[in-house]
Amino acid sequence: MWYNNGMKTLIAPSILSGNFANMGAEAESLAPAGADWVHIDVMDGIFVPNLTFGFKMISDLRPHSDLFFDVHLMIADPARYAERFVKAGADLVSFHLEAEKDINGTIDTIKRCGCKAGLAVNPDTDIDKIIPYLPKLDLVLVMSVFPGFGGQKFIDGSLERLRRAAELRDKYAPSALVEVDGGINAGNAVAAANAGADVLVAGNAVFGAADRRAAIKSLR
Repeated sequence: MWYNNGMKTLIAPSILSGNFANMGAEAESLAPAGADWVHIDVMDGIFVPNLTFGFKMISDLRPHSDLFFDVHLMIADPARYAERFVKAGADLVSFHLEAEKDINGTIDTIKRCGCKAGLAVNPDTDIDKIIPYLPKLDLVLVMSVFPGFGGQKFIDGSLERLRRAAELRDKYAPSALVEVDGGINAGNAVAAANAGADVLVAGNAVFGAADRRAAIKSLR
């Protein structure tokens, strides 16, 4: 389900931290545990130094969950593949500002497919670079770690970047959401939400917990 600003903070467990040998069951476990979205990290070994999921993984997971599929493309040339990820089952496709020259064209491609579009920015990218694209966006994804691997520590200064992203969203795209991804846990989730994050992506904090329902509750 898609939520407008002003609603509860959304929790989007990153299935990158799940058990790759049992991904269907991992996806099925999230709704009963209280998750709102499923965050799916797609990495190509080019834009980031890691390989993860492709189209088939997403289409195979789709029958196992009715949750909103939040697909995060950490790939080079995202415009080339965006439509295929939508057809595989994505409800929202985010791509990196740093990975695409024709950002407006890629947003348009995603939206023409009937999908919501997000733009991600790395920790060393000036948040203000999203301004020209905000009116078209459904979501801004603020990375609080450098993309490529799960389990990293939340980078100092990320809260200030979230505050700026939320300010820009409020000015240029008030119906869009702000998402934060990287190092989110029970110790910093409230601060991230108070800084402006509508959606919290959490990997190890959920999938590494003995009680996933309790873990998700602790993030709210």
